[in-house]
Amino acid sequence: MEPAETAPTSQVPGLEREPAELRARRLAAARQRATALLAGVTAVFVAVTVAGAHGTFPGYVQAGAEAAMIGGVADWFAVTALFRRPLGLPIPHTALLVERKDQFAATLGQFVQENFLNADVLAERARSAGLASSLAAWLGDETNAASFAGHAADLAVTVAEALRDEDVQRVLTAEITRAVNAVDLAPVAGRTLRVIIAGGHHAELFTAIVSAADRYLADHHDELRERFESEAPRWVPDLAYRRIFDRLHSRLHHRLTAMAADPDDEARLQFDAWIAGLPDRLETSPQLRERGERFKRDVLGSAGMREWTSSLWTHAKETLQTQAADPESELRHRLADALAAAGRRLGSDRRLQDSLQRVVESGARALADQFHDELAGLVTGTIQRWDAAEASSQLELLLGRDLQYIRINGTVVGAGVGLTLHAIALALA
Repeated sequence: MEPAETAPTSQVPGLEREPAELRARRLAAARQRATALLAGVTAVFVAVTVAGAHGTFPGYVQAGAEAAMIGGVADWFAVTALFRRPLGLPIPHTALLVERKDQFAATLGQFVQENFLNADVLAERARSAGLASSLAAWLGDETNAASFAGHAADLAVTVAEALRDEDVQRVLTAEITRAVNAVDLAPVAGRTLRVIIAGGHHAELFTAIVSAADRYLADHHDELRERFESEAPRWVPDLAYRRIFDRLHSRLHHRLTAMAADPDDEARLQFDAWIAGLPDRLETSPQLRERGERFKRDVLGSAGMREWTSSLWTHAKETLQTQAADPESELRHRLADALAAAGRRLGSDRRLQDSLQRVVESGARALADQFHDELAGLVTGTIQRWDAAEASSQLELLLGRDLQYIRINGTVVGAGVGLTLHAIALALA
């Protein structure tokens, strides 16, 4: 990175981005003015000295011109020594920006760390910025909320696409396995069944089981009869076996119908008694608990479980991509509505604003405490990577015009000091 790209910013009063050519022209003009002033006072000094400084006024002119010349030359040397060696002479402590670039980088990095990345400074900046109220006003605008929702949806899609399907499937399977392993299946089933019984839903369960069995008999009548006849001895006529099957089938159908319709049926009462004691057995029986755990392990280790988690992630990713790509999708509408509602809530709830402000300030302090060395190192390392001569040249283009006024001021101030000292010398004489 070049220094010229980082120095100017339109946010600093009086400092605007300018083309390098324009800066070079303005620097040359300022340098010419300072040099012309120095040449002028030098010419005055030479003229007065050659003519002879006889009298009070010529003496003042000579003294003022001499001091102005000294001040101008001294400031020319000082300004030039920042960027290069004056007259190309190897004078110590000159070309400072070239020779001491790395030390300058370290000093600047330390300065930034102590004065800009300080926890108190960042916290105060976050407090004075009023981020909570600004965020509330911004999110409260439905247009902003919709725009933010779109960006958030796109970001979610980008993250989802960056993830490997195998990794996500592995994580999903591991998390589901961990969650299910943390639960004892038999006791949970017992507590669930107790709730079902308390609500009287076990009666509906018995009716559903009996009705399902009756429907199975009706739907598979011919299949069952063929299997029944296939088991008959060869010496028994087929017609006799068919009549026997039809009679058994009819009686079983009537029995199942009666069981489903009669609340006092003996089989129903036996089922009620059996299921009433099942929750206690599920919660206390080691055998039932072991069966439940074995069943759980079989399900979790099955290929069907892996296929289910894979399809779950694939479906979720495809749905997210479709919803994020459609500006009118339910996902983006719901997210935008939620963000707008959050903005309105934040704008109306002072306590919530204060809480968010404290979070922001704590985050700023944590950022400063955790990363101030790294951020300061970024400043230092960036400057150290600059080419020294190029950095000096670019900084001279940026600052040299103002530094030329130091030469002009030095010439003018030198003249004033010379006149003052001459007046004091005359008074003392």
